[in-house]
Amino acid sequence: MSTRLYYDDSYLRQFEAAIVRVEVRGNRQAVWLDRTGFYPTSGGQPADTGTLDAVPVAGVEVDEADDVVHLVDAPEPLDPGRLVRGAVNWARRFDHMQQHTGQHVLSAAFDRLYGVRTIAFHMGAETATIDLAREMTAAELTAAEAEANRIVWEDRPVKVRYVTSEDAETLPLRKEPTRDGIFSACGGTHVNRTGAIGVIAINGSARCKGGLRVEFVCGGRALSRFRQLRDRSGEAARLLSVLPEEVPTAVERLQSQGREQRRLVADLQSELTAFRAEALVHTARPVSSGQLVLQVVDADAPGLKGVAASVVSRAGVIVALVSRSQPTLLVVARSSDVSVSAHDIVGRLTREFGGRGGGKSDLAQAGGLQASPEAILERAGQIIAAV
Repeated sequence: MSTRLYYDDSYLRQFEAAIVRVEVRGNRQAVWLDRTGFYPTSGGQPADTGTLDAVPVAGVEVDEADDVVHLVDAPEPLDPGRLVRGAVNWARRFDHMQQHTGQHVLSAAFDRLYGVRTIAFHMGAETATIDLAREMTAAELTAAEAEANRIVWEDRPVKVRYVTSEDAETLPLRKEPTRDGIFSACGGTHVNRTGAIGVIAINGSARCKGGLRVEFVCGGRALSRFRQLRDRSGEAARLLSVLPEEVPTAVERLQSQGREQRRLVADLQSELTAFRAEALVHTARPVSSGQLVLQVVDADAPGLKGVAASVVSRAGVIVALVSRSQPTLLVVARSSDVSVSAHDIVGRLTREFGGRGGGKSDLAQAGGLQASPEAILERAGQIIAAV
């Protein structure tokens, strides 16, 4: 069983060890050492990376016997008994130490202030999350964040204690601690003082399985997040020609202007539809069932339906409109006093020209007809005239 050196010294960056076992796994070798400074994936924390004798360590995991296995991309066989020098990717390790220790502090803040337990933890490449046993208000999240950072900035010592399973049951894990400390069962890597966490920042939250998933970042990740938000707010301010703190007001002003412009566009579209309908009525020709309007119109489906509805608001009119867009769109409508079925006409046209359609007796539409707009209208006129 490998001795896990990070239990006693999370700040250990290099170590020497002897290879005790090797297995070939595809293009990689699985290596067991008599001792290791590499943390394996477990407890919500990703594995360390680094090198063994300058050979990249691509993964570190735990086997069925709870021993640490190192997956290396070694070009040559690594033999048992060989002494190797391990080097831990320190930037990755310290990042994980900040996030993991920060998680304990943040979880303790929720527990201390509200008696809410953390039921799950996950550390991703950019953010970390904890799942809380119940939902929290925005004010509670802010208070817990403030409490967590108070603990960070007090620069309290972080100590490791080894206990048996029986002793662990007597510890106040995630409960109100003695001497204003925090107890948490964990085998991960941690900073030696809370000040090394730097800062804990909650990014957001979402409901999850009856509780709340809280996303947060600590230390270097919090700085990266701040820079990202600073750059984005600065770019938004530049585009809006305002100061960064004025961006919300400027956006509200744009939204108000957008609503007014959309209202104006809707009014203009309504006027245009009425104008088009009036012009089309003058092109009508008489058929046995009423006045027939056939026209190719530059409009989308809602535009076609709007014009058709305006035309048939008059008595005794049947209208068939086709768009020039691709795929070809067709709308057939009739006035309430006309007995022709728009649904039946569209059905006949789709059977002849393909496409799919549907609707009711007073208005129906189709799309994807395989013919020119002129050919579709000519056939529609023939069908309607024969009714």
